[in-house]
Amino acid sequence: MIRLDPATASPKAPPAVPAWALASAGTLSDTDAAFRAGAALASLDTLARTQASWAGAWRQRLALKCAAASMRLAGRAEDEAALRDAWHLRPAGAAPGPAGAILGAWRQLAMQPSVATHDRLEKIVDQLGIHWDDAALGALSTEIEKLAGLQRPAPFAAAAIAAHVVAVRPDCELFAWWLSDLVLAQSLRWPRSLPLLMAQAFGPAFRGEAGGKRIRPGENGFERAVYLALLQAAAEACRLAAELSRRAERLIAVAPKLRAKGAGDVIQRLLDDDAVSGSLTTKSLSRFAARRLFERLQQLDTVRELSGRTTFRLFGL
Repeated sequence: MIRLDPATASPKAPPAVPAWALASAGTLSDTDAAFRAGAALASLDTLARTQASWAGAWRQRLALKCAAASMRLAGRAEDEAALRDAWHLRPAGAAPGPAGAILGAWRQLAMQPSVATHDRLEKIVDQLGIHWDDAALGALSTEIEKLAGLQRPAPFAAAAIAAHVVAVRPDCELFAWWLSDLVLAQSLRWPRSLPLLMAQAFGPAFRGEAGGKRIRPGENGFERAVYLALLQAAAEACRLAAELSRRAERLIAVAPKLRAKGAGDVIQRLLDDDAVSGSLTTKSLSRFAARRLFERLQQLDTVRELSGRTTFRLFGL
């Protein structure tokens, strides 16, 4: 019988961004946009610190959304499904390829402490497919510390670091978005970053007017656009948390009914990650047993098949 720690369950529904903050009221002033973004981040703050059973899957799904948006900026065509394939279906120990490496950078952001050492930043730049330039980027850790010491609102710090990176290296916009989420988390004292802003970079928040030119980091109106983007990103993250919380609750509830040896490890992986390969094998679970287990979980309406294929399938909450 599978026994999961009851402490990992979430007895309360995840918070939501207040409806008044999302209500459209024409063109918002900079002050109103900042105020609404603050309300949204206050709702998200609880989730950013959560240790709920589904927190890993939630964070990695946010990472996947940002990675998918990154493809457009990197001049690539991979969508979420292709990124999942690149990451989860590669042979053990094999490199995930350029697109998968970008996904890996966002996954790392979601799961590691919000620190900005020189070595870490250099490795992330390499993962994002960008050439590190010590002359332009070598002092980034110092710049981040300076921004943290200004005691300005967290969205300001996120916007400022993105603008700084693009000013010194215009070809590093993808890295600028990655770093903006890290600095946001540092400013809010979150234990780990949440991938948020990149997923909004091509959305309405960064369009000066309907169909207008995209506002890039450092351009006029960028800081206000960051406030609006965080409002939308926080609302989407809260909705995703509510959805995954319900699915995780069902999955944990059926755990005692599962008799397959190794099922507990599979359930934990489903709670910790965006997707799990349907051909997973472990010390106590064969590929055939894994296939039967996932079929059983589908029958119990606790997991979804994410690839749409009949072979090389991927499953998740």
